[in-house]
Amino acid sequence: MVLGTGVDITEVNRLKKAVEKWGEAFLDRIFTDEELANAKTRVSLYQHLAGRFAAKEAVFKALGDSRLNWKDVEVLNDKEGKPFCRILNSRGKGTKVIVSISHVKNYAVANAIVTKAP
Repeated sequence: MVLGTGVDITEVNRLKKAVEKWGEAFLDRIFTDEELANAKTRVSLYQHLAGRFAAKEAVFKALGDSRLNWKDVEVLNDKEGKPFCRILNSRGKGTKVIVSISHVKNYAVANAIVTKAP
């Protein structure tokens, strides 16, 4: 049963400017340690981060829980490269979140579908 859906689009350059302006403080506020470690291995760092940012925004919209913060939502990739989402700190108890991310030079887009956990 679908509980919610969300979509978001992010400008890659806007995210890059935020990182340039606020540096590590911005990154540490938005992304988990594991997300940052994974992003730093990527050729297109800012496209990758913008995709994760968009995915988190999509998850916020899909879950509709105003108590969620940036680090409660973690978006990583499995061994085959497929993105997956974990809701940390027991915030997503009883739910499963499916995410999809795509990016090009200037934009990253993501969607999220929240279902009841099996």
